[in-house]
Amino acid sequence: MAESTTQQQPLRGWDKPDLDLSNADWQSSSRGLGDVQIAFVEGFIAMRNSGRPQSPSLIFTPAEWGAFVSGAREGEFDLT
Repeated sequence: MAESTTQQQPLRGWDKPDLDLSNADWQSSSRGLGDVQIAFVEGFIAMRNSGRPQSPSLIFTPAEWGAFVSGAREGEFDLT
C-alpha cells in the first residue's frame, strides 16, 4: 500500500508564528481555580486547557486577547 501524506494548509488570515511553547511560563486563570492557563510568548498570548496541557493551545495577538477578555467580562463567553 502506498503511503500518502497530506499537508495542512494554513488558515486564511492566520498570521501567527508557530510558537515554541515547551518552555512557556504557564499561569493559571482565576487564581488557580479555573481550567485555563495562559502564557505570554514572543508578544503573543497562548491559552490552553490545564487538564490537558498536551492539547493544542489557542494563540492570540494582544488585540485579539483584549477583545476576548472584554467579551468574557461582558458575559459573551462562558469560561467556567
